[in-house]
Formats: sequence, C-alpha cells, structure tokens
Amino acid sequence: MLKISLGLAATALLATTTATPAQTPPQATAHPDQWPKISVPQTIVPTVEARIDKIMARMSISDKVGQLIQADIATVKPEDLVTYKLGSVLNGGNSSPGNDELAPPSEWLKTADAYYDASMKRSDGHPKIPMIWGTDAVHGNNNLIGATLFPHNIGLGAARDPELMQEIGQVTAAETAAAGLDWSFAPTLAVVQDDRWGRTYESYSEDPAIVADYAGRVVTGLQGKLGTKAFMAPGHVIATAKHFLGDGGTGGKDQGDARVSEEVLRDIHNAGYPPAIKAGALTIMTSFSSWNGEKMVANKSLVTDVLKKQMGFNGFVVGDWNAHAQVPGCSVTDCPEAINAGLDMFMVSGDWKTLYKNTLAEAKSGKIPMTRLNDAVRRILRVKMLAGVFDAGRPSSRPYAGKFDLIGAPEHRAIARKAVRESLVLLKNNGNILPLNPTGNILVAGEGANDIAQQSGGWSISWQGTDVPPRGFPNAQSIWSGLKQEIESAGGHAQYSADGSFTTKPDAAIVVFGEKPYAEFMGDRPNLEFSPGDKSSLALLKKLKGEGIPVVAVFLSGRPMWVNAEMNASDAFVAAFLPGSEGGGVADVLLAKKDGAPHYDFTGKLSFSWPKRPDQYVLNRRDANYDPLFAFGYGLTYADHRSVPQLDETRPVGMDMGASGPFFTKGRVPMNWTLSLMSDGNAQAVTGNDARTANGALVMTGVDRNAQEDSRRFTWSGPATVRIASPKPLDLRRQTNGELSLVVDYRVDSTPTGKVVIGMGAAGGTTSMVPVTGALKAAKPGQWSSLAIPLRCFENATMTMADVNAPVLLTSQGTLTLSVSKIELASAQVPMNACGGE
Repeated sequence: MLKISLGLAATALLATTTATPAQTPPQATAHPDQWPKISVPQTIVPTVEARIDKIMARMSISDKVGQLIQADIATVKPEDLVTYKLGSVLNGGNSSPGNDELAPPSEWLKTADAYYDASMKRSDGHPKIPMIWGTDAVHGNNNLIGATLFPHNIGLGAARDPELMQEIGQVTAAETAAAGLDWSFAPTLAVVQDDRWGRTYESYSEDPAIVADYAGRVVTGLQGKLGTKAFMAPGHVIATAKHFLGDGGTGGKDQGDARVSEEVLRDIHNAGYPPAIKAGALTIMTSFSSWNGEKMVANKSLVTDVLKKQMGFNGFVVGDWNAHAQVPGCSVTDCPEAINAGLDMFMVSGDWKTLYKNTLAEAKSGKIPMTRLNDAVRRILRVKMLAGVFDAGRPSSRPYAGKFDLIGAPEHRAIARKAVRESLVLLKNNGNILPLNPTGNILVAGEGANDIAQQSGGWSISWQGTDVPPRGFPNAQSIWSGLKQEIESAGGHAQYSADGSFTTKPDAAIVVFGEKPYAEFMGDRPNLEFSPGDKSSLALLKKLKGEGIPVVAVFLSGRPMWVNAEMNASDAFVAAFLPGSEGGGVADVLLAKKDGAPHYDFTGKLSFSWPKRPDQYVLNRRDANYDPLFAFGYGLTYADHRSVPQLDETRPVGMDMGASGPFFTKGRVPMNWTLSLMSDGNAQAVTGNDARTANGALVMTGVDRNAQEDSRRFTWSGPATVRIASPKPLDLRRQTNGELSLVVDYRVDSTPTGKVVIGMGAAGGTTSMVPVTGALKAAKPGQWSSLAIPLRCFENATMTMADVNAPVLLTSQGTLTLSVSKIELASAQVPMNACGGE
C-alpha cells in the first residue's frame, strides 16, 4: 500500500507548480528554517572522524584538490592517477573500457583495478587514498552487457510497490559490485510536472508522495540498511539522490529554469530528499537546472544552508556532467563559485587537468577558503570510509567482484519480470478481449515487439539507447520471444511479422509500438502527440482491425502521450512504458491459462495523468481545471467491465510542432517543417516524392532503401541547395554542449565534381558551412554509409546555436548524385577534429 508521505497543505501546492510569464519569480535564495530538519547521526562515527583527521593531517593541498575532481574515463587514463590523485572516475553515458560499449564484465573489472592501483601508487609519505568509480546504473547496471534491466522509473511508479524498489536496489548493487564498481548515480527523485521533458521516464511520478515513498527504499537497497551490519557491506554500492533540486519543474526543458516559489520547491520537488537522507544516502548530485534564474550548482542557500546544515546531509555533493561550466563567470576548467557554494566534487569531461590546476591555484590563494576545501575533502573521505573502500583492497579482491554469474542471474531476472508485470497499466479492454486465449493463433506485430533496445529505452548499454545490437542484451528476452514461449507452451500458434502480414488469419493480434530510445534533452518534445511525422503504427492497427481481427496494442513510451487515434484503432490498449530486459513479463499478464483464467491480473496504476489532448503537457492531478483522459491512479483490472468510447482525434489548431525526432526520415521532414530545393535565388518547396528547381540544377526523386521510396535521391547538375527549415528557431546549445553530431545516412551514386558543404542557418540570415567533399569522394559508390559532423563545428563567432531555423543546408557547386535516408542529431563516434575536409 502506498503511504502518503506529505500533508494536505503540501499536496495542495500541486495546483501552482509553475509561475505564469506575467508573474515575477521570487528570489533564488532559500530560507533554511522553513525546510525539514533531519538528523542522521549514524553517518557521523567518532572513530571514522578520528581516522579522517589523521589522514587529512598528512595530505598536501594538491592531494586535497585532487579529491574534488571526478573525471570521465574517456578523458583520464589510469596512469594519470599516479600523478593526479583524483577522488573519482566515472564512465559517462558513452564511455566504457577500451571505448567498447560491448566490453565484457571482465574488462570492466580489469579497468577498475587499473584505476585503483594507480590511485594507490605513491611513495612520498602522503596517504594513499583509493579512488571510487561512479556509473549511471539507473535501471539496473545498464551500462553492462548481460545485466538485468528493470523498467524505467515511470513504470516502477505505476507498480506502487515500495518493497519491490528495495529489491531492485539490491540487485542493481550486486550486479554493479560484481563488475568492480563502487557507486551508482541513482535514484532520480525528480517530480516531473511537464511531460515534454526528455527525462520524464526517469521520474517515478508527478505526485511527490510516490517519490517520497520510494526514495528511501531504493537507497536502502543499494547501500544496505543504515544502522545495521548490512550498511555498505559487500555487495552494496554508494547511492546518489539526484538531481537537487527542482529538475522536474523546468517547463519540460532539459537543464531549464524552475520558475516556482520556495514553497513549491520545498514541498513538491524536495519530497524525495528527506527520506533518502534518513536512509543514509551518501551522495547527492546537484541539478544542471536553475531555480528562478540561479544555477543550482552555485546556489549556496540551497546546497549549503538547506541541504547540508538544515537537512543534515553529511555525505558529499557531486556535480552533474560539466554542469559547473554553466554558472555565470565559470567554464569547464574554472569554477571556484561552485565549490564555495557547497559543491564537493566536480564531475568533468574534457580538460580536467586545467580544472585541477586552476582549483589548486584558487585554494592556495584563498579564493577557495581552506575551511571550505577541508570540509569538502572530509565529506569525500567520510563517504569512502563508510563505503569501506579504504579497507576493501583492489576491486578484483572484493567479495562480490568477479561473480559474473550474478550479472543477469535467473533470480535477478525473476524480480525484473515481476516488476514488468506490476508496471503494466491497462487503459482499455473493450469487450474484455484480454486475457487472450494462448491456445489460439496469435499474430505479434509492430517494430517494437522484437526489439530489446526499444523496450529498454535510453540509458541502456549506450547513453541514448540507440543502435545497440542484439548481442548487447545476451540475457534479455524480447516481448515477442516471451509471447511465443508462452503461447507455444500452451499449445497455441504464434507468428511474428513487423508489418502485420500473415498467411493464416489470426484469432487476435498484439501490436507492439512506441517511442524510439532517447535520453535527456534528445527526448524533449514540443507536445505529447505520438509520432506526428510517422503514422505507420496507426496504419498497422487500422489495417488489422479493418480485417476483423481483435487488436491489442502494447505501447512503449517514456511518458503519457496523446494516442487517441491509436487507441480508437485498438480493442485493448496497454501502457507498458519501458519494461527493460524482461519482455516475458508482458506475456504473463496478456495471456490466459488454458482454462481461460489469467496467470496474473493487471495491478499497475498511472503515476502520471494521461492527456486527452496533445497540448496537455502540464497535467497534474491537483492542478486547476484538471481534465485528463485517464486520471492519476487509473488502471483497469480483469474484473472491470468498462468500455472506452470513441476518442476525439482532432489536433489543436496552432499547436507547437517543433521537431521531436529526426530532421529527415522516410522521405519526410517533421510536421509544419519545410523541405526546399534552392538555386539562383529561387526556392521550390517539396510537397511530394519528386521535385526540381526552376532551372533544373537540382532534381529530387524517390528511392528505396529499406522500403518503397523511403529515401530521396538528389541529383545536382549545377550549384544548388537542399534546405530543411523549422517553423521557429531551435535552441541547439544544449545539444552542442552534449557533444552530439549532425548525422546523415547517405549513399553516393555519382561522385562530386565540385565543392560540397553541409551547414546550418540561424535567424537573421547567418550560416555556418562545413566542407564534406573529401568524405563524399572517399565513399564507396552505391554503398550506404553515415557521415557525422559534431555540432560544435557549426558554432562560430557569427553563428549562434541558440536560434537555428535551418538545421540542414546541403549545397553542391558541381555535379553530384546523393541518396539520403535520414538526417538527425545523434551521438556518434567521430574524431575530435572531425569538422570536415576537402
């Protein structure tokens, strides 16, 4: 049973979680005496503090500054730690041992040993302080092939099962410890109020009570129960409550600004932190975001006065990925303001050596006071002491290390499968067609049915969760595989086709579809309409239903979405969110036993309100004029006999239709965008599969790659440009700072005879062009390939990435025939100097 952890006065604030543009936001200075007062004496142990005193007395100032830095393994080598005694390393979203995302667990453990050994190598009389390795193990140890992947937090919120959260924490800790790692950057405690945000799936709920009820349980699962011998015993890892504070209130924009009152910040967005601190969370990560215009990482009133002093947090505060660089006056390599505000450890990717050098100089000069430096170092050493790493020895020598049979162990997968069952929410079951008879002939269709990467979502092997091959999930089971296994074991017949084709008419069809994987800002959306530029899933549902086949839709998504049309085309509709590696959990609930009784009933209840319109992205249960399609807490069971009527499919007029996916795919640009062919100052807007400029210098035709005319061939006979334009300027600064690239999937059909450039244009007419002639000339004709240009290559003194209105400009000065299947922003492995060439 869910325990309501907040009072009525606090929950009533949900009606005012955002300030309107007409309001003047309050000052970003907190009043500590108005916040919860928490005492966690178990994290202050006299013997530990005495030991820290002795160590710190022997540390040089350079040793102390080193402890303040956590560097990404993509930019720091083990041998660097012989000279620079850094406090920590991490593997960022796209970092892995040997730059191999599919590195086996043994390589992770070997690499952990290498960093540890280097950190402990010294003979100058100063103390040996072990480094610790942090990782984004946010739904299991999701960076590791073969690991158990649990449903993302949005699905777990629907499960309403705090005890299960503790079990998930325990499994995640064991599988992380088996690889030799010390520290998980979880749990995320965001209380998301605007579902357009790309991290919505990392939130348990729009309701602070659910977040509060889960926070301590996950921390206890990861670290062990505070005050007992289990706390930080072998098989446990350091937990991180994140992102402090207000990241769920930024208006659906990643790294945005929470324009809310202190009361809302305290009672809504802070809900999970008191129970996490009471459970003994050893680290807390500050948010990229701001509160009323002030970056959280530099907000002393919140980080020091509220979190550390008033709320009694005795662990250490770590920053997010280069977040300190966003503080006014700071850069990636220099930010004393963050340390002075209460940050204890920088998380840095890139030039960490210069950050170390500058921080050391500022500590020596007194710009960072010695009392603040010593406090940060004491907190870091305290966590390392409590975590046992001072006495644990090399990672490979620890009790759980090398127990690779724990990674994806059957008992762990059974817990994850249970989590899948409990996270499914039945939104529609007209005619009570579910559960399905497993002894019949069942068609399984849709591109998501046999795609473990799609059912797992972002933060799965890779940062964005995209382009992960099946071998990246050796212990996992797809939804199709789980259904097939259960149907055939019952004596029925299962057939799969992504496009819904069949030879024998099935008794029923299960169609699995939804959002493609994304993480963070790549998932930010302008509205909640599902796939506005690609209605292939809707067409599939309509096709099957039109043939008189009962249709069950299984929807994979990281948030509630406007799917009225898809729901109308289905007899039953299941919100599966992002279930992770155990697709068999879907079969457990959808299929009946041979006698017709269900194996398991639906128990999941919505932890986020479901919109009836695509522009209802701020939709929280105590908002004024609350008008959802399905309210918070909704979820049918097999005992319910409720029909969902025909739903309104009308798209609101004037709704923001900014890009929510690729700039160009399947021959189309996003809705309300334009594709034009330009030459001699004239532009020809493209409305079909074929087009040409007025002077014939550029001709476009349809061409096949994976399906009929799913790509376009551009043939130049003279100077001309392909232009893709957005209806309003795009702010791509976050994407540029996130080290993303403009990726073009292309095929050279005839090599260029003149200069070819790819560029972007900004409002005001400025452009930035990158030469790609050499790459196209080097490409093998007739062979599909990808070209990735880092976004930073387009940013210069005259071109700002804050107002890009033409994200694609492709120009050839001579003859060229080039076929293009997709253009998108994505993470890509490219050399750091890969900004084009002739």
